[in-house]
Amino acid sequence: MISSVLAGFGLGLSLIVAIGAQNLFVLRQGIRREHALAVALVCIVSDATLIAVGVSGLGALLHAVPWLIDAVRWAGAAFLFGYALLAARRALRPSGEALRVAAPGGAPADDTAADRPGTTLARTRLVPVLATCLALTWLNPHVYLDTVFLLGSVASTHGDTRWWFAAGAIVASTVWFLSLALWSRYLSRWLSTPRAWRVLDGVIAVVMAAIAVSLIWPR
Repeated sequence: MISSVLAGFGLGLSLIVAIGAQNLFVLRQGIRREHALAVALVCIVSDATLIAVGVSGLGALLHAVPWLIDAVRWAGAAFLFGYALLAARRALRPSGEALRVAAPGGAPADDTAADRPGTTLARTRLVPVLATCLALTWLNPHVYLDTVFLLGSVASTHGDTRWWFAAGAIVASTVWFLSLALWSRYLSRWLSTPRAWRVLDGVIAVVMAAIAVSLIWPR
């Protein structure tokens, strides 16, 4: 049982830690201190669902419908290209929006009434943020190939303890995304200038575009 949990934790962590669209989005939201925990929770629940699908054997069923993966691949590429263009636009033409960067003592430097949790504006912003997070997660075919097919296949080799293997992978996902959301805010002290944010958005644009190209590039 313990060996299955550790094996699931190790494989799950190795698949999640790689730099990708989802991790970059969580990182950006954490640095901005904008719904970071909510975004992390969406990622954790999504991963847990996909892991359960793979371990239950439904991954084999999805594998029998290759057109579904192709559809997700093209939809994901289109979405990532769109997100890359938005990030590039922010890098080239900053909108001047207030960035909630850390001030001395850890308090947000521009904690206006409109940005405080519980206000109408803050609640309105949550919906598009979570929608983007869901799209980055569920429109990424690598999620299905890695989490559902690969992790599900390895879990099947653990026989009766495959669900302990799944539990280890879910714990790895939980630890990673919570750590990314909570610790990324400390990077805000190095990203307290508009120029730094333009560089970050430029990097995000390049990575997102590269991932999109990799999804549709002939293999």
